[in-house]
Amino acid sequence: MASLINDPNDDQISIEEVINKINDLPSLPELAREMLNDLNNEDISLETIVEKVALDQSLAAKVIQLANTSYYGNNSKVVTIQQAVSMLGTKNLKDLIRTTIFNKNLPIARCRGFDNKSFWRHNIATAICAEIISRKLHLKHDFAFTAGLLHDIGRLVLVSKFPKHYEQVINCARENDCELVEAERAILGVDHVGVGLILALQWNFSDVIQDAIRGHHTPNDEELHPIASIIHVANAIVHALDLSESEDDSVPAVSQYAWDNLGLDEASYHTIFHETELRFEAMNQILQ
Repeated sequence: MASLINDPNDDQISIEEVINKINDLPSLPELAREMLNDLNNEDISLETIVEKVALDQSLAAKVIQLANTSYYGNNSKVVTIQQAVSMLGTKNLKDLIRTTIFNKNLPIARCRGFDNKSFWRHNIATAICAEIISRKLHLKHDFAFTAGLLHDIGRLVLVSKFPKHYEQVINCARENDCELVEAERAILGVDHVGVGLILALQWNFSDVIQDAIRGHHTPNDEELHPIASIIHVANAIVHALDLSESEDDSVPAVSQYAWDNLGLDEASYHTIFHETELRFEAMNQILQ
């Protein structure tokens, strides 16, 4: 790949530059951080979550809107937060809050050739799929959803802070029919995995989330948390289902190690595919 670049030094990015750009990013607002911390508390009551949702009119509207989607099968109109929460349940409410917080507070990409909408469609779908897989494996769902949302966060840093550089990456991937992560390494000298890990450390993400970022392309390390295999497989499933609606979407190779690590049968995967599509469509309707 590197041989395809006339002067590989022109567009290389140093780790110091990445760290400086990440330091320039505004941290999550205090209210958002408080809300995320509360959601990680398994003892938090539904009433407390409702009280916090009510403080954010935009979020409250999304909660009611989600409860009224066909996926939740309600015949009568949901008009209050209390009704919506009763319909959605704690898990779906937490998922929506996490999605809204990150979608609203992370940097906006302004890079020619990069589709911000497709990026978020992919991450949200991966989060939903990862959570469904985790439930099948009887693992902690909340970590899986958050990990799915954030697994590609390094790419968001690159496209928002190095847009001209990343335009070269997109062109390289298209011209050589390769994955973006390969083009990133060839053009930039860094990839979104490494950049995502720097951000995760700077923002004090949990070790589990760090392992999800670190291993979502290469999960074949026994020291990684199982979440790495889950996100790796969920990422591939979402690409296969084409939920990002990206013209350049292709299905990455799936690690045999990760596949065997999950140990799910064909019937389980059929259920995962179907439920991922249904839940994503419901979530996508309100995040357009």
